[in-house]
Amino acid sequence: MASKVALKAKGKGGSRPSEDRSRAKYVKEWSTWTMKKAKVITHYGFIPLVIIIGMNSEPKPSLSQLLSPV
Repeated sequence: MASKVALKAKGKGGSRPSEDRSRAKYVKEWSTWTMKKAKVITHYGFIPLVIIIGMNSEPKPSLSQLLSPV
């Protein structure tokens, strides 16, 4: 049965520069993807959130009163 060997960096250098660049690339891609998704969620979720909060407030308005501009 083979045992699993953990890879460790030797010496003072720490991890290799290619690993650092790769990790930085993944972090950048992940943060870009997350910000794009957050932008879409905020864009399409803000108005429904305002309507839901308005409908749960006192006095309870009807939907037509809540959506009318006057």
